[in-house]
Amino acid sequence: MNTETPTGFAALGLPASTLRLLKPQGFLVPTPIQAQAIPPVMEGKDVIGIAQTGTGKTLAFGLPMLTRLGPQQVGLILAPTRELAHQIQETLIKFNVKTALLIGGATMGPQVAQLRARPSIIVATPGRLMDHMAQRTLDLRHVSIVVLDEADRMLDMGFAPSIRKILEHTPKSRQTLLFSATMPPAISELAKNYQVNPVRVEVEREGTAAETVEHELLILDKEDKKEVLRDLLYENKGTVLVFARTRHGARALARTVRACGHTAAELHSDRTLPQRRSALAGFKTGEYRILIATDIAARGIDVKEISLVINYDIPQHAEDYVHRIGRTGRAGHQGRAITLATPDQHGDVRDIEKLLRMPLPRSKQSRMQLDLSGRPSVAARQASRPGTPSVARPPRRRNRP
Repeated sequence: MNTETPTGFAALGLPASTLRLLKPQGFLVPTPIQAQAIPPVMEGKDVIGIAQTGTGKTLAFGLPMLTRLGPQQVGLILAPTRELAHQIQETLIKFNVKTALLIGGATMGPQVAQLRARPSIIVATPGRLMDHMAQRTLDLRHVSIVVLDEADRMLDMGFAPSIRKILEHTPKSRQTLLFSATMPPAISELAKNYQVNPVRVEVEREGTAAETVEHELLILDKEDKKEVLRDLLYENKGTVLVFARTRHGARALARTVRACGHTAAELHSDRTLPQRRSALAGFKTGEYRILIATDIAARGIDVKEISLVINYDIPQHAEDYVHRIGRTGRAGHQGRAITLATPDQHGDVRDIEKLLRMPLPRSKQSRMQLDLSGRPSVAARQASRPGTPSVARPPRRRNRP
């Protein structure tokens, strides 16, 4: 009699049919979030999963979902951006599951055809799912499992009303899984209203950045930023991801980088869906060594071995720093993140350091010092305006995926 104790994915309660599909794809050892989340999901419990980006959350909810879905049952996965939704679908189809991808920027006709083919799992952005609901091309009555992936980002983008309406159109008996990198009060409220006794699994404390990432803060005058960026790109020969705060800034930076002779693509809300897919594909294959992106792409880029992330513009929200740098130092690889800050951005730097619970190491290349008596952070300035509600996080302009 074989009394050997199961190990790896086999110890998580997954069936043999699923396990056979994992090994050929190189999935041998579950990540911490997978090891902690899969067992309660397999038991049918609601789950709140808190983990930084790049920790394997897609398989943490995807594998048990594939196992638990019965005949005529449908799984629904909501993601904040087109890129992340497409990335999730790409992962799921490796397991021979029929999916439908409902995202903005693509024509409705082919999506309706995918829905008519009765997919087992629907992956969607909230805005486009609402479009299908309005046109009555989608029936949510057979949804038995709902996943809210990167839930905090969806709420940041103004999708809370859509998410509530979508959940209210699904059966009350559904299983609800909520995955996020952070746990702001709005997420707690969402869980309270739409989950039943959820199991919380957290592989890293909130706001934790990967230990494999080396941080560096470079303080300089605003007029020197482009010159310093050019130097950094010449010094670092690997793949580089550069974050700008606005789409206009991303376009301008892309022009600057190309003028220096580098291969570069841009990823922001002004790009069409085919352009965004082409940029990501080219970045993955090495056609483009440098990708210039806004925060709309901070959680939708699944490219291994990005050697350097440059925050050309300091993020508007401290949480976005964690999401941005989560693109490097993935899967055990070493990564590096350099943030360019001007002396008057002391408040924004302080917010990031408070979230990380560690100081950002100052670069030896810094040309100036932070002005400790300078203006407060973006969040503090907005909260102090007359008539402005006192909230932890000001609302963003909504980017509709």
